[in-house]
Amino acid sequence: MATSIFIVDDHYMVIEGIRSLLQNEKGIEWTGHAMNAASCLAFLKKQQPDVILMDINLPDKNGIDLCKEVKEKYPSVFIIGLSTFNQQSFIRKMMENGASGYVLKNATQEELKEAIDAVIKGKVFLSEDVSQTLRKEETPNIVLTRREKEVLELIADGMTNIEIAQKLFISVTTVDTHRKNLLAKLEARNTASLVRIATQLHLI
Repeated sequence: MATSIFIVDDHYMVIEGIRSLLQNEKGIEWTGHAMNAASCLAFLKKQQPDVILMDINLPDKNGIDLCKEVKEKYPSVFIIGLSTFNQQSFIRKMMENGASGYVLKNATQEELKEAIDAVIKGKVFLSEDVSQTLRKEETPNIVLTRREKEVLELIADGMTNIEIAQKLFISVTTVDTHRKNLLAKLEARNTASLVRIATQLHLI
């Protein structure tokens, strides 16, 4: 089945450029575009695409806030941040607000396709330039115990507390304690953001 794509960007040339890159790709279906946040939200009331390529710099609301709003209303829609900004603060905020990926506007056709394929499979995708930016910035001094690392990896694999307890031969209460400690250490709001932040910090 084809993956439906929607783009939110206030520059028509960017929209047309990405559309021309993707329109002949097999397995990708173009569902349209919006040039501001209001038009995007109006479109989503009628139809939800599989993936939204979302600009950060929009005229009526920034993409970081729009990303959060869309994910709260339509959690099944995957969002890829699309920007000229290759700065850690923008990247982190976008990912914390629910984006599954972050791609710069100089991305190649292959990179865009790779990003779409990755997020549809539930993975996090950061373009090479973005990954380098995050690596260059000083990594917070987060120290995890061996057991916390084990629990984190199993959480990232989608295991429940009960499944993790059985695999590691520890109690469910102990797993829950490790999970709470991980959320606190990585300053994550929930399991999804925990996995995203851990991936960004190369802890898993």
